[in-house]
Amino acid sequence: MTPELMIKACSFYTGHLVKTHFCTWRDITHKNENVALADKMNRAVTCYDFRLQKSVFHHWHSYMEDQKEKLKNMVLRIQRIIYCHKLTIILTKWRNKARCKNKKKEDELMSKHELQLKKWRNRLLLKGASAEKSNFPEQSSSEVCLVDETLECDISQLPERAILQIFFYLSLKDVLICGQVNHAWMLMTQLSSLWNAIDFSTVKHAIPDKYIVSTLQRWHLNVLRLNFRGCLLRPKTFRSASHCRNLQELNVSDCPTFTDESMRHISEGCPGVLYLNLSNTTITNRTMRLLPRHFHNLQNLSLAYCRRFTDKGLQYLNLGNGCHKLIYLDLSGCTQISVQGFRYIANSCTGILHLIINDMPTLTDNCVKALVEKCSHITSMIFTGAPHISDCTFKALSTCKLRKIRFEGNKRITDASFKFMDKNYPDLSHIYMADCKGITDSSLRSLSPLKQLTVLNLANCVRIGDVGLRQFLDGPASIRIRELNLSNCVQLSDVSVLKLSERCPNLNYLSLRNCEHLTAQGIAYIVNIFSLVSIDLSGTDISNEAFCKNSLILECLDVSYCSQLSDMIIKALAIYCINLTSLSIAGCPKITDSVMEMLSAKCHYLHILDISGCVLLTDQILDDLQIGCKQLRILRMQYCTNISKNAAERMSSKVQQQEYNSNDPPRWFRYDREGNPLTQPENITSSKGHLELTVEKSTYSSEEEAV
Repeated sequence: MTPELMIKACSFYTGHLVKTHFCTWRDITHKNENVALADKMNRAVTCYDFRLQKSVFHHWHSYMEDQKEKLKNMVLRIQRIIYCHKLTIILTKWRNKARCKNKKKEDELMSKHELQLKKWRNRLLLKGASAEKSNFPEQSSSEVCLVDETLECDISQLPERAILQIFFYLSLKDVLICGQVNHAWMLMTQLSSLWNAIDFSTVKHAIPDKYIVSTLQRWHLNVLRLNFRGCLLRPKTFRSASHCRNLQELNVSDCPTFTDESMRHISEGCPGVLYLNLSNTTITNRTMRLLPRHFHNLQNLSLAYCRRFTDKGLQYLNLGNGCHKLIYLDLSGCTQISVQGFRYIANSCTGILHLIINDMPTLTDNCVKALVEKCSHITSMIFTGAPHISDCTFKALSTCKLRKIRFEGNKRITDASFKFMDKNYPDLSHIYMADCKGITDSSLRSLSPLKQLTVLNLANCVRIGDVGLRQFLDGPASIRIRELNLSNCVQLSDVSVLKLSERCPNLNYLSLRNCEHLTAQGIAYIVNIFSLVSIDLSGTDISNEAFCKNSLILECLDVSYCSQLSDMIIKALAIYCINLTSLSIAGCPKITDSVMEMLSAKCHYLHILDISGCVLLTDQILDDLQIGCKQLRILRMQYCTNISKNAAERMSSKVQQQEYNSNDPPRWFRYDREGNPLTQPENITSSKGHLELTVEKSTYSSEEEAV
C-alpha cells in the first residue's frame, strides 16, 4: 500500500468517523433542545395557569371581601335599626310613664293647691267670725287658754346658747325694749356675749350720747365690734370707745363730727383694731400718721370719700412698722390722690389682696401701673366710675393673680382686655363688665376657656349677640357658671336661651331684662334649667307660664312690663313656686284679685312685692296679703287706680317700706287706667326706654356682698 493510499484511507476514515459522531451529536443536541423547549413550554403554561388562577382568586377574594363588608354593614344597620327601635320603644314607654307621673304630680299639686285654698278661705271665714265676736267685752274660753299658754312660755328657761342665738337677730333698740319687760328678761339682755357687737347706727336718732358712753364703759371688756355709722355724736362720745381695749372692728363712716383728735384717743386705747372704716369723714394727714404707729395688725381699711388727706398722708403709711398686713383697701372717691400717692401705697402696703376704687374720674392707667409694681398679690379689683382706664391697665395687671374684676361704664375697654384675661388670669371667677360698649362677641370667645368662672355680668353690652354667647357656652366656663346677667343685650334671641338650657346645669341667677328679640317659645326653654333661684325677664315678650313649672326652688322673679301676662302665671307661681321671696309684676294690667288671693294663700315667704301698674287690683288683695304674707317687708303700689288710700294707709303699718299712688299709669306703660292698650303708641314718650337702659348696679344679691 502506497503512502498516498494510506493517507487517503486515513483521511476517509477520519472524515467518516467525524461525520458519524457529528450526526450523532447533532441528533442528541436537537433532542435535548426539544426536551428543553417542551420543558419551558410546560413551565410557561404552568406559570400562566398560576398567574391566571392568582388573578381570578384575587378578584374573587376582593369580591368576597366586598360582600362580607356589605353583609357586615347590613348587619350593623339592621342592629342599629333594631337598637333604635328598642330605644324608641323604651323612650316612648319612658315618656308615657313620665307624662303619667308628671300628670299625677300636677294633679297632686292641683289637689293640694285646691285643698290649701279651701283651708285658706275657711280661715278667712273663721277670722271674720272671730272678728265679730271680738266686739263683745266677754273673753272667750279659747282666748283664756291662749293667754294661759302664753304665760307658761318663758324663754329664760332656755339654755344660754339658745337665748344668745335668739337675741343676736335683734337690733340694739329691740334688745333695750326686751330688757324692760321684767327682771328675767333684763338678766337675759345682760349676757356678756350679747354685747360683743354693738350697732349704734340703728338707733342713731333715738339714743343720747350719755347712754352710749355709759354702755361702752359698762361693757368695755366685752366689746369687739362697734358701729357708729351715720351717728352725729360729740367728740367726747367717740373718745369713750378708747376704753374698749379688745376692740377689733370700728365703723365711723358718715360721721361728720369724727375728727383727728377722736382718732388719736381711739388709736391709743385700742391697738388691736383689725377693721377700720373711716369712709366720708373729715380726717386729715394726722390720722394717716396714727395708723401705722398704733394699728400694727390692721387688715381692712376704708378711706372712701375722705378728701382731706393728701399724698403725703399716704406716705405716712410706711412709717414705723407700717401697714404691711393690710389686705383690703377702699379709696373710692379720693380724687386728690395722684400717681405719686399710689406709689406710696405700693411701698407701704405690699400685701393688698382686695382693692376698691369707685367714683374716681382722675384714675388713669399710670396710677394702676404704679400700684401693681410692688402689689403683685392683688386678687380683686373694682373700678366703677373710672372712665379713663383702658386696655393698658389689664396689661399692667398681668403680674397679679386676679380672681375678681369689676368695671362699669367704661368705653375704652375693648376685646383686647379679654384676651389678657384668657392668657394671664386663669383663676378668674367673677367678671363684671356692665355698660362697656366696646365689648363684642370676640370677648366672650376669649372667656370660654376660664374653668373657674362663676359670675359674669355683661349688662348693657349691646354689641353681644348669639354667636359670641354660643362660643362662650361651648367652652368649659359654662359648666360652673352660677350667675349670668345679660340685661339689655338686645341682639340675643331664642337660640341663646336654648343654648343656656343645654350648657348651664348650675345656673342660679339669670337676667334677660329687655332682650326684646326673645319670644315666648325661647323663654319656655328656661324650664330645663332646674337650678334657677332668680330670674329677671322684665321687658321681654313673655306670654305664658311654662317657664316656671319646673322651677320649684325659685325665690326671685321679675316679669314686670310684660303686658301680655295674665292670671295664669300667678296661678302657676302659687302652685309650683311656693318659696318665692321677691316678685315683681309691675306693668302687667291683666292681673286680677282672684289669683292674688291664691298667691297670698300659698307664698308665705314673700318679702318683696311690686304690683305697680296692676290697674285691676282692688283693696281685697291688701287684706289677703296681711293674712297670708306675714313676712312681707316691701310693697310697691304705684299707679294702682282701684286701691284706695285708706286701704294703703292700713297696709303701711304692716310693712317696713311702701310706695303708693292712685294716679293713672304714665303713657310709657302703653295702657290706660282700665288696662286697655293706648290707641296712639307713637305719642308715647321714651321715658321708659331711658329708665330701663340704666345700668342695674346690683341685679343679684351676691353682687352686693363685700369683697
